Amino acid sequence: MVDTASGGASRLPTRTKVAFGLGSGAESVTLYAISQFAVLYYFQVRGLSPALAGLAVSVSLVLDALSDPFAGSLSDRTRSKWGRRHPYMFASPIFIVAAFIAIFNPPAALTDMGLFFWFLASVVVMRQAMTFYHTPHLALGGELSTDYVERSKVMAWASFLGWAGGASTFWVATRLFFPETPEYSNGLLNPEPWFAYSMTMGVVALLFLYGSAWFTRDRIPHLPQPPENQPPWSPLEFFKDIARAMGNINYVWIIVGYFFLSMMVGLRNGLHIFTNTFFWELKTIDLSWFVIGSFFGFLTSFVVAPRVHGKFDKKLTMIVSGLAYAIVPAIPMVLGLLGIMGPETPGLVPILIVFHGAGWCAISILNISIMSALADISDENELKHGVRQEGVLYATRAFFAKVDAAIGTAFAGVVLGFISFPEKAKPGQVAPEVLHNLVIWDALVAMIPGVLAVYFYTRYKITRGSYDATRAALNEKKGLAASPTLTGVMAAEDIGSPLENPGGAKPAPGQA
Repeated sequence: MVDTASGGASRLPTRTKVAFGLGSGAESVTLYAISQFAVLYYFQVRGLSPALAGLAVSVSLVLDALSDPFAGSLSDRTRSKWGRRHPYMFASPIFIVAAFIAIFNPPAALTDMGLFFWFLASVVVMRQAMTFYHTPHLALGGELSTDYVERSKVMAWASFLGWAGGASTFWVATRLFFPETPEYSNGLLNPEPWFAYSMTMGVVALLFLYGSAWFTRDRIPHLPQPPENQPPWSPLEFFKDIARAMGNINYVWIIVGYFFLSMMVGLRNGLHIFTNTFFWELKTIDLSWFVIGSFFGFLTSFVVAPRVHGKFDKKLTMIVSGLAYAIVPAIPMVLGLLGIMGPETPGLVPILIVFHGAGWCAISILNISIMSALADISDENELKHGVRQEGVLYATRAFFAKVDAAIGTAFAGVVLGFISFPEKAKPGQVAPEVLHNLVIWDALVAMIPGVLAVYFYTRYKITRGSYDATRAALNEKKGLAASPTLTGVMAAEDIGSPLENPGGAKPAPGQA
């Protein structure tokens, strides 16, 4: 089915949603490895101070954030035979993967500041290249469909395959490349396998990044194009784009909430690996089983989120899932602080896996809801300004998220220094007071910005009713009937069967 207001499909074949999700999976392969392993690698394996390791990641995030709105505005205004998004999705992957491999393979002779600058330069290049894939890719997801629930299904595939990429990265690391050895009970502390690991995951990411771009190219003729009278990109037009986006109060509430959410995620990402390794004293084989919890968490969100959006407004879903993610992952750590749980607790690993899965389910439902809601906000901006701004809307959200994740990540490094966490520590040999302070920060302090995020989500105002009114107004404004009969005719004439037309679909009316 096609929404005639935009020429975009409101119902999509599953293969298109899977192909789009592949890009998110490939992004997760590289980004998850950086967020989970890079600080640990440079701090515990190479001996770089945690503050400098955290600073390198944070600087890269800030610079990455600054380029996000630029990439979004540029792709919104791009006019080519490959559409607005795909030129960037085809150009970026080789640079992403080359920098990713460099991050985990610094020259052996480097020490101290040399290590810091190598890490800083390589992670900055990787994130800058990723911006010019990630932002157009997300914008593509926002414009693939005009249907309220179908948008959530698109983002559900992205979330689930994004989990698959991150989980595979972790599982492959803990089960194949970094097994327990007599010298290293936690194989991630072994310096030898990092080259083979980074090369393998880099090649996988490269294939999937290009695969997502290639197998979604048949949708290009059906996607929105810049208006004929829209000026080309310029600094003045860039700031106009940002002003239009920030002029939507629903968008403001979304990104302010995302700002606080990202602070919580950044702090937890920086501390979780230390909590699991040194407080719970988990071995590499134990950590590998966590993929079971996250699998069921993301599978549940994949099934539940679109169905929930079919019955309830996305606002309520964001509030409930946001609270759940702020509170649930902290519960085992609070029990640990109270002495109710500890490394010797029977069934510790399964208990942690259950909470781990519940937390991932909550954050996945929240992320699906936010990504889908941004497409609804783009409808509002199109009605008001006459242009679709998926690139700017998703990119400006990413700007605030990354700046705040940078603060959270740097804060995590500062926390490790503040609590005097030892370098090249061994599980079971860290002072109890240090571990106690680590868990307070990971469990309780990190929860605070998550609760603040939920407050701002309560201010979001788009409902299913207002969405329907906006879509009807867009159809009327463009002089296009919105009746199911006409929509069905357009679907039959313009989309065709993907099996009949694998190389590219017929352009929708008014689009060359």
